[in-house]
Amino acid sequence: MTMVHAGWGDPSRRKGLPEPVVGWLAHKVGRGAAGEPAPVASVPPSRLTDAQLAALRGTGAEVDLSDEARVARAAGRSYLDLLALRSGTFDVPDAVVRPTADQVGAVLRTGVTVVPFGGGTSVVGGVAPLGETVVALDLSRLDRLVSLSEEDRTAVLEPGLTGPAAEALLNARGWTLGHFPQSFEHATIGGFAATRSAGQASTGYGRFDALVVAMTVETPVGRIDVGGSPTAAGPSLLQLFLGSEGALGVITSVTVRIKPLPEVKRYDAWLVSSWEEGIRQLRELEQSGVVPEVARLSDEDETATSLRLSAPRAVRALARGRCLLILGWEGSAASVKRRRTRMKGIPLPGAGDRWEHGRYDGPYLRDDLMDAGFLVETLETSASWSRLLDVHSAVRAALAAALGDCIVMCHVSHLYPHAASLYFTVLASGNKPWQPAKDAACQALLATGATITHHHAVGTDHRPWMRAEVGDLGVEVLRAVKQVVDPSGVLNPGKLIP
Repeated sequence: MTMVHAGWGDPSRRKGLPEPVVGWLAHKVGRGAAGEPAPVASVPPSRLTDAQLAALRGTGAEVDLSDEARVARAAGRSYLDLLALRSGTFDVPDAVVRPTADQVGAVLRTGVTVVPFGGGTSVVGGVAPLGETVVALDLSRLDRLVSLSEEDRTAVLEPGLTGPAAEALLNARGWTLGHFPQSFEHATIGGFAATRSAGQASTGYGRFDALVVAMTVETPVGRIDVGGSPTAAGPSLLQLFLGSEGALGVITSVTVRIKPLPEVKRYDAWLVSSWEEGIRQLRELEQSGVVPEVARLSDEDETATSLRLSAPRAVRALARGRCLLILGWEGSAASVKRRRTRMKGIPLPGAGDRWEHGRYDGPYLRDDLMDAGFLVETLETSASWSRLLDVHSAVRAALAAALGDCIVMCHVSHLYPHAASLYFTVLASGNKPWQPAKDAACQALLATGATITHHHAVGTDHRPWMRAEVGDLGVEVLRAVKQVVDPSGVLNPGKLIP
């Protein structure tokens, strides 16, 4: 399903904000002007020349010049994207091109600039139609489960499959990919690979790049197959194309590791005494090798705010000053029983199941908050366990200095033996500008030794910070690869590489 204009998914799933919640937030952070998105204004005519149109149509791919199709692929779903879509101040691609797998290479060889487009869920400007003339390369026709090997425990998927479609095809045969980011309902297999996506269960199942065995990638100069069986034949070209965000090629098939459908799922919730104590418990859990599929620790502000939106007064009182911890265990009954761990805290019966039931609702809440006049945006990072507390404090301080009255919430997720991810959510008045605050947060990340992104990718938002992340020589390596595979610069310009 195509995203609703200037919002997320299916608008019928929005619940609205109770007036007491709106009043409480307005008292805490202030409030901008309330209002729903403006209607779409007139769409400029396509800039494609007759020769370019003829070349695109000559590939056999579908070429759609309709206003509706072009507007639907004009932006991702960051806060700034939604502001632009709501105000009508956005650029649109000059056409939407829908190839089959066999037609992708021919489209790239027409010389027309393309932005690969899957579910449109990017929150870092990854699908912005930059360039004088650019088409959205819609991969929705590449939607097959090509093959499944139970012996190898692998499946070959086409990139246009959405998360639910891929799971349905695998589940029907008794298997799962286990990749469930918050964007799951709309994001695609190709997008997962192109951005090094991480899902809510990635602590147990692994980040998406860890699940990929092989890929086929089309470039303007030819097709390349990367990955396969474990090899020592030089650096991994698979890892080069994973996370390349369509700037080095267009992914046309992805071979992934799969697992049997879990017999049992158990989601537990606890209130732990403090942020520091919760982090310690998660670190010890991860480093002991007793790994849950889902691990999520909310800091005091995220705990208090989320419970304010959904929990009874008695639970809010019990949680005051404490942190909410969710652990999810999936697998065989024996495996879950063996690994399931009692944490040092106050159990909250049923809260883990309620989290699992509403795990994809956050973007709908964001739409309601924006309608009510609030700024709401996210940013994420990863850092070593030894730096995690410092990163948390520094980013909170930077955002508060930039925005004034605001609520900065954070949770730990995506655990590794040496590190973890921090995911921040910011609430402020809709009158406040976001970009200076994001810049201040990025400076704080670099100053504390954290990454500029853990799983949202680079796009346009983090591109100015790539040099600090990978170094001058690293940027030159990426530019050299770009020159080889895309000498004319037609692949997703203005993204990833400074």
